[in-house]
Amino acid sequence: MSAIAGGVNLLLTGTDTRTGQGTAFETSVVLEGSSGAENNDVTILLHIAQNHQRVSVVGFPRDLMLAVPACPQPDGGTTPASSRVMLNTTLSRGGLSCVVLTIEKLIGIQIPYAAQVSFDGVTAMSDAVGGVTVCLATPVNDLYTNPPLHLAAGQQTLIGADALSFLRSRKGVGDGSDLGRISNQQVFMAALARKVVSGGVLGNPIALFSLAKAVTKNMVLSDTLTNPTTLVQIAVALKDTGLLNMVFLQYPTVSDPIEWGRVIAESSAAEVLNMALVADQPLQLTGDPGPGAVLASSAPVVPGPLTSATPQATSTSPPVSTPAAAPAPAPTDAVLPTSVTGQTAAEQTCTKDN
Repeated sequence: MSAIAGGVNLLLTGTDTRTGQGTAFETSVVLEGSSGAENNDVTILLHIAQNHQRVSVVGFPRDLMLAVPACPQPDGGTTPASSRVMLNTTLSRGGLSCVVLTIEKLIGIQIPYAAQVSFDGVTAMSDAVGGVTVCLATPVNDLYTNPPLHLAAGQQTLIGADALSFLRSRKGVGDGSDLGRISNQQVFMAALARKVVSGGVLGNPIALFSLAKAVTKNMVLSDTLTNPTTLVQIAVALKDTGLLNMVFLQYPTVSDPIEWGRVIAESSAAEVLNMALVADQPLQLTGDPGPGAVLASSAPVVPGPLTSATPQATSTSPPVSTPAAAPAPAPTDAVLPTSVTGQTAAEQTCTKDN
């Protein structure tokens, strides 16, 4: 199977709707959180370079206040444009296409591929890859996820509902904000990338088609993605990218001066990032992994008993390793300011609480 030609921009949204997500989310109290018209609590852009030598994965805060274009409705109507809307309302405002149009407007690129995943879809996908082993620098406890999280420090293999709770956790990681959750999600995604690469999945067409079929069964996909072959071709484009050239980062923001608890784009850093994505430039990180993560080489060794029988920890202390050194910036690289947090897939990071 050959790789897809040229570059790829793919937007992934994670909906927080509780409707139809199984018995664990069917109580009236839980459904009050989000039912029916859903919110995109997770919005991630995957950018694969034209030459397939680099991939950038950008996470956008759910509380980002930004301008939203007019969004078409299924009934033929249109939701009018607005100069100030919270990003996580764009899915209920106009469906998956509205989220795409909003990020296109924010960055200045075209996004031809998009996918939407719900709670049960995340659970199914974590099962399909056989779980992901992540490092915890500190215990992670969050009573606000479903199921609640009680994870000891060290190596934890997360699968099914536990993986979902880990990715959704805010109270148990970092500073308790969505910004901490994004860096925690990047710990998970980087660990997933290392597992896929080390397992040779990207060079195994049978494994890729199996995962592609799981995706088509558990996600709402744009018309451009409904053929499993397209998904496989996109995955094959990453076969020779290398972990050091897979960059996970958070869209740069600062506190919103108008409304407490919200954020707005940090204009100077966002301009550097936007221009680099438009120009298909390699990205060089200079910031730290973010408020919910720490490099494994600097993570404290935190012994302690397990606080939950499932999942079990394979170690009670995080590994101490030397992170892979980033290559020296080339003249064509876009060196991002320190306010842009993130990591490469080659860097071993651990989730941390305050």
